[in-house]
Amino acid sequence: MNTIYLDHAATTRVIPEAAQEALRVMTQEYGNPSSLHHLGVQAAKDLAARRETVAKTLGCKAEELFFTSCGTEGDNWAIQLAIHLNRHKGKHIITTSIEHSAVLEPIKKLETQGYEVTYLDPDANGRVTLTDLEAALRPDTVLVAMMLVNNETGAIQPVADAARLLKRKKSSAFLHCDAIQGFLKIPFTVKSLGADTIAISGHKIGAPKGIGALYISPRLHPIQPMIRGGGQERNMRSGTEATAQIAAFAAACKAGHEQLQAHTDYLTDLKAYTLAKLRETVPGLVVVSEGDAPHICAISLPGRPSQVVVRYLSDKGICLSSGSACHRGKASHVYAAMNLSKPTRDGMLRVSFGPSNTREEIDALAGALLAATKDLVAAVK
Repeated sequence: MNTIYLDHAATTRVIPEAAQEALRVMTQEYGNPSSLHHLGVQAAKDLAARRETVAKTLGCKAEELFFTSCGTEGDNWAIQLAIHLNRHKGKHIITTSIEHSAVLEPIKKLETQGYEVTYLDPDANGRVTLTDLEAALRPDTVLVAMMLVNNETGAIQPVADAARLLKRKKSSAFLHCDAIQGFLKIPFTVKSLGADTIAISGHKIGAPKGIGALYISPRLHPIQPMIRGGGQERNMRSGTEATAQIAAFAAACKAGHEQLQAHTDYLTDLKAYTLAKLRETVPGLVVVSEGDAPHICAISLPGRPSQVVVRYLSDKGICLSSGSACHRGKASHVYAAMNLSKPTRDGMLRVSFGPSNTREEIDALAGALLAATKDLVAAVK
């Protein structure tokens, strides 16, 4: 059975360029960058070059980029850093109710430590508004955390506008952006986004799992170390560098940057075809979010539990999700925040695309969803 993979927002297949780079580093260029012999010296030079590659893709200086193990680590580090540096200025945080758990969970922990948190709810299209952010902003606000692209709806959030608002209001709050679903999916740079910290992840763009990066603005100095130890990552994140993953990450960044426009055009067209095909083929299907980003949309088969539909599609070789992979079957806080009806919320499905997907695969998805509306009716009653 051939697999049709429509869950690229959860993770992506490692692209050949990245896999080849990782294999070469693991088997040939395996020196520890901290070692003084020639293999170590070369590894350190290669590490510096690959940092430059990733930083160039993000539009920042190499010294402003720190490698992490994943996007979650980057989000946690950014939040901790902002709170530490602004610890004498207040205890108010603003975030959105649709953030990834990597942002929401550390902020919930801060609530138990006396911080007051304002959660901005989205509108019917899944977007938070600048008006709500401005109304929530206070003199004692120390952190605003706002994702770039929502991982369940594809809705783009007004991060750049938020940065301009904070500057205009002369706020001392730092702005953190979880850009993991937006990186190399929609065009942006550190300058255009304006956030003080930006987290990105490798496995969303064709690199292996286990590698990410965090941009830290010079505004956030002195930087509070994430991990203490042998002094790697300029004393900010100790531990021997994951050179193979970093090599693969740099290769994926280079390839993704070069192909960004072509991939954007292709995925925009494919998503438009998908939405039209599903509306035409599947009676009762609701398009909850067409998604601003080109690679994600959210649909629903109201009254048919999404977990049942996901398993039904999986049995037919089609892989997609009911929402974030991190929910593991739990109800989505994103869909709850959008005030959807219960039948619609219970039937939510996320379709997320990659450049390898085809219209023929979308036709197969439409046919399978049509069959699901017939086969699963009795199971729902």
